Amino acid sequence: MLTKPVTTSVLRQWKLAKEKFACITAYDASFSRLFEEQGMPVMLVGDSLGMAAQGHTSTIPVSISDIAYHTRSVRRGAPNSLIMADMPFMSYSNTDDACKNAASLMRSGANIVKVEGSGSWVYETIRKLTQRSVPVSGHIGMTPQAVNIYGGFKVQGRNETAASKILEAAKQLEEAGAQSMVLECIPEALGQKISESVSIPTIGIGAGKYTDGQILVMHDALGISSGRVPRFAKNFLSGAGDIRAAVRLYMQEVKEGLYPAKEHTY
Repeated sequence: MLTKPVTTSVLRQWKLAKEKFACITAYDASFSRLFEEQGMPVMLVGDSLGMAAQGHTSTIPVSISDIAYHTRSVRRGAPNSLIMADMPFMSYSNTDDACKNAASLMRSGANIVKVEGSGSWVYETIRKLTQRSVPVSGHIGMTPQAVNIYGGFKVQGRNETAASKILEAAKQLEEAGAQSMVLECIPEALGQKISESVSIPTIGIGAGKYTDGQILVMHDALGISSGRVPRFAKNFLSGAGDIRAAVRLYMQEVKEGLYPAKEHTY
C-alpha cells in the first residue's frame, strides 16, 4: 500500500540510489486500486488500451477522450501512484493541440503525459509543455504509433547507426525538459548505454535489465493477452496463486534485477 504520493522527483531519487522500480498499465479503477494496494508506484494509462481493451490491431484508433476517460477512472482507484497518461496518435502534432490535449489529461488526474518519437518537432513540444507546467515523458525505440512506418512492431537500434540515433534522441529528450523516458524494444546494451548517459529515469519495455524501471502491459503481466505475446512479456500470474501475489512478484523481480531475464531481452 502506498501511503505517500509518488512524484517525478521520487523517481529521480530512486535512479540516483540505483533502486529499480516497476510500472504497469492500468485502465480502470478496480485494477488501479488493486495495483496501488500492492505498492505499485507508477501506472500508465496507455494507448495500448486500443489493443488490450478495445480490440484494435494497433494503438492508432485511440483518441484523447479515450485516454482522459480511463485516466479519470484510474486516478479514482489510485490516489497516490504516479499516473502517466499517453498522448495518442496525432494529439500533439502541433504545439497548440499538444497544450490543449495535455491540459485535458492533467485535469483528468495525470501527473505526467507521454509523447512518442524524436526530432525537432517533438523536442519543441516537450519544451512548450514543460514551460506550461506539464511534466513530460519521452518514448523512443520502437514507438507503436509509427507501426505503419515500420511495417509492423519491430525491434529498433539493432545496428550501430540506428543505435547512435536513438542514443542521441535520448540526450535531446532530456535537454528538451523530459522528466523520464520509455525505451521500447531495443537491444539490452543500448538500453544500458542510454540509462547511463542521461540523468532522468529510463523505463524499459523490451529494453533489457539495465533501465531504471520496467513497465508491462497488465494483460501481458497476468498472462491474459490474446494473440502473439511479445518476447519481453512474462506471465507472473502463472504459479503465483492470485492477481495480488502476481503483482507483488513482478515488483519484487524488478527490484531484485531478476526480471527481465535473458530470454526477455534483445
